[in-house]
Amino acid sequence: MIRNRAGQFTRSFDTVLAGSDITAIRIPPRSPQANAFAERWVRTLRRELLDRTIIWNERQLRRLLCEYVEHYNTSRPHRGINQRAPNDTGNITPIRPNHWIDRHTTCAGLINQYQPAA
Repeated sequence: MIRNRAGQFTRSFDTVLAGSDITAIRIPPRSPQANAFAERWVRTLRRELLDRTIIWNERQLRRLLCEYVEHYNTSRPHRGINQRAPNDTGNITPIRPNHWIDRHTTCAGLINQYQPAA
């Protein structure tokens, strides 16, 4: 587990992790960019999902996170890979004018996905 040097992470916290065969790696002091990929993903998750909904319980949070991770890896366009999703199959069907479009909602209706109707 990569973590910062914040005060809530004490030696006893590291001991509990070590008891579960988890190694805690502390990032260098005053270096917020050391874990930039994780920070960027968390910021995207918060902006697109968590800031737009009220979480009532852990079960709902887990369901939303699973749906969002599925959307993020299969449907959401990423600028770094030419507007493709990481797990994209490569079968792109262009949406033509005057054809029906199906809308599918995910993440409790917060995110819409569009595709050509069959």
